[in-house]
Amino acid sequence: MSFEVFIDHSKSTPVIFLKDLQNQTSAEIYAFGGILNAFLISKDGKNTNLIAGFDSIDEAKTKITDGFKSAKLSPFVCRMAAGKYDWDEESFQVEKWFLGKHAIHGIVYDATFQIQSTRADGNSACVELFYAYPGNEKGYPFPYLIQILWKLEKGNKLTVTTTLTNAGTIAIPISDGWHPYFTLGDTVDEYNLQFDSTQQVAFDTELIPTGQLMEDDRFANGSLMKGIFLDNCFLLNNSIGNPKCILSNKNLQLIIEPTLNYPYIQFYTPDDRKKIAIENLSSAPDAFNNKMGLQILEPQETINFSTSYTAVVG
Repeated sequence: MSFEVFIDHSKSTPVIFLKDLQNQTSAEIYAFGGILNAFLISKDGKNTNLIAGFDSIDEAKTKITDGFKSAKLSPFVCRMAAGKYDWDEESFQVEKWFLGKHAIHGIVYDATFQIQSTRADGNSACVELFYAYPGNEKGYPFPYLIQILWKLEKGNKLTVTTTLTNAGTIAIPISDGWHPYFTLGDTVDEYNLQFDSTQQVAFDTELIPTGQLMEDDRFANGSLMKGIFLDNCFLLNNSIGNPKCILSNKNLQLIIEPTLNYPYIQFYTPDDRKKIAIENLSSAPDAFNNKMGLQILEPQETINFSTSYTAVVG
């Protein structure tokens, strides 16, 4: 077969490798958090990792909140103002993790997922992960199920599909997203960023959305990132045929294609300028309060979110 799946059970939690044996492309996925820790492509006989990940699974477990590299964002994304929201005539206080005064990046980023299934054939390699959130965080006492399908295909294409199911008896609010950091082998200042949006989510001084959108077309036709620092969220255009996001330099191009259930995209450039977070989101930050893109799941209802990453060597 052209593709294979290998699972390393020698670690504290399993590490899964999806491999394209013909092109020497591979993905390294941790059962811890369901995260993508490496996306390796072959160029000139050398492997290039497009993900700024962790050195080991143990480092991920101890340092996941230090930048939330590749973290699954659920059941809310990015910041929630003061960790508070109202739902079904009740008030809730999230306590999981705070950055300053605000809860950040959900509550399942450190969950350990079960490996449900794997598959490999001549066209792809896949792993399906599963986690049943029991509702044990008092700020979100709503049980739901998370299935994550990672799929590596021909052409250096990696797709992740998340399926959420309301396992409770009442309707629940929910958002979903990912927090990967990408690197193309040099500094962010050498990258060109293009994405299909002309509207930025307006933030206050503490990076909480005001509920408004403002015009911002700097990246619609691409922009060199030299001197540009981002910690901003944008609403993608609902247009057909346009690549949603392209990150490139003189050697590589990374094409990011979310489905319509990920209409928001957030960018963050750390001060070290060695990587850039590109976060596909189902809602704006603080959606439990501002309702911008917030999903409501009825009991036993299911919803899917998907995005793909395709590397083009140039």
